[in-house]
This record gives sequence, C-alpha cells and structure tokens, in this order.
Amino acid sequence: MIRKIRYSEIDFDKYSACLESSVQKNWYARREVLDELSGNWHILVLNDYEAVMPVNIKKKYGLNFVHMPLFCQQLGIFSLFDDPQINGEFLIFLKNNYRIFLYCFNHSNSFTTQIENRKNYIIPISDYLLLKRKKYFKGRKSTVKWSQHLIYRELQPDQTIKQFITENSKGISKYRDLEKFKNYFDFLYTNNSLKLCCAYLNDQLISLAVLISEDKQFSLLSLINDKKFKDENGPSFLIDQILKNYIHEKTLNFMGGNIRGIEVFFKSFGGELKSFPIIENKFMKKFS
Repeated sequence: MIRKIRYSEIDFDKYSACLESSVQKNWYARREVLDELSGNWHILVLNDYEAVMPVNIKKKYGLNFVHMPLFCQQLGIFSLFDDPQINGEFLIFLKNNYRIFLYCFNHSNSFTTQIENRKNYIIPISDYLLLKRKKYFKGRKSTVKWSQHLIYRELQPDQTIKQFITENSKGISKYRDLEKFKNYFDFLYTNNSLKLCCAYLNDQLISLAVLISEDKQFSLLSLINDKKFKDENGPSFLIDQILKNYIHEKTLNFMGGNIRGIEVFFKSFGGELKSFPIIENKFMKKFS
C-alpha cells in the first residue's frame, strides 16, 4: 500500500537505506540535498519502505502544488528493482492526491503507459582517447584542438569565483534564484561535493564549470562563460579537459539537453541520451 509520510514522521534510517540499495540511486533524493533545495518536502512510501518517492511542495497563487526544487533535475521512485507496475501505482497516487505543476522521475523509472520525457545526456566511464577518436563530432575535435592555447585550472571557491558567477550567470535571471545558486554552491563545498574547473586566457578567467562531485560521477551543475571571450571556445576546452582527467573513473552527467543547441553540444562529446519521464501541467506553466 502506498501512503504519504510527512517530513516529521519519516524514518530517515529506512529512507536512506532504501535509497542506497536502489537501482535508481541519485544525488537529489538524499535528505541533506532536499533539505537544502526544498523548503517543504515529504515522501510517498510503499509498505515498509520497499519503495520511496520524495515529493516537493511549493505554494503559489495561495495553493499547494507539486513542483521540482530549483537546481534539482530528477527525483522519482527508488526501489531495489525498477517495477513498471509499482511505478504506475505511485503515478496514480500522485495524480489523484496532488495538484501537479512539474514532477520529474529519474531515467531508471519505467512505466507501462506513455509519459512525456525530457532529454539528458551522460558519458559513461570510458577510455578518453577512444572516446575522443570515435565519439567526438568532427567539428568538436577541431574546436578542442583550436582551444589548446587556454590554461586549465581547478580552484577552491573564493571571492573572485563568486564575482565571476554573479557577473556572468545569464541563465539565472532572478536575483533570488542567483542567491539560491550561491547558497547551494556553498552547501556543495561544505559537503566536499564541489569541483570547480576553470579555463583561463593568460591570467583572465573566461569559463567556469561547476560540478557536483560524487564517488563515481560528476554532474554539470552550471557552465558559466564570459561572453566577451566567446570566440576562445572555453566551454569546449573545459569539457574536454574534464573528460581527459576523469572519464576513466567517473561518469559525466550533463544535466539536461532539451534546448537544441545545448543538446548538440553535449552529444558532440559522445554524450548518450538518457531520457527521464515527467508530468507537467503546461497550462499552469503559462502563468508561472
């Protein structure tokens, strides 16, 4: 039986054990991460924590509804085995008991019914030279080769890095969203889960990759560029350097790709499509 469990009533030992043993395990379902990104979340549970599903609640227009926390790509159902029938039961429970703005399952969740999907791209652990030779697009190889005059550095966060983020985070338009990004940035650093990869032109920082670092995976939280140096191809240089240094031991999760230009960029490094199911109320989206 599926039931809702409020945050204050969650058995976090059982919740964490379910996540750790699950085939769908991901970063965003962890308690400490959801506590950071969400102001109000609880879980749906099958029986005695045989499967769990975190749900974030947001208030808008005076109503509570399900939405994804900012900077959180995928949640979904976590269990020892992925079962489309059980996933369907969670889906029905969600639809019957909540107003849904947006809910993103994870790429390991499958369903018996057709559900809308979003694109994501991942490069699995690979041999870098083989990856570059066989899977890089021809144009990407040329761009990477041309950008070798740049300097690669890995840095700790400081005021210079934060100022660069403030001045160049064009994709984060709202002030409060930028502040939340900075808070999440600090959270990752405090929890030893942040890696900063930088591209320099001489002594000038021109591109910054903000990565979530896990044991076996990097996730690209943000790729920030100084548009004055667009022709230097800092993003291509950075992704290539990250792959060169780490793809033999860690997967690279690009964290999205529905926008055509971004999708092609990820694919051009050999990114493999890993779509994930979503439920979205497009009518509500028009008024968000």
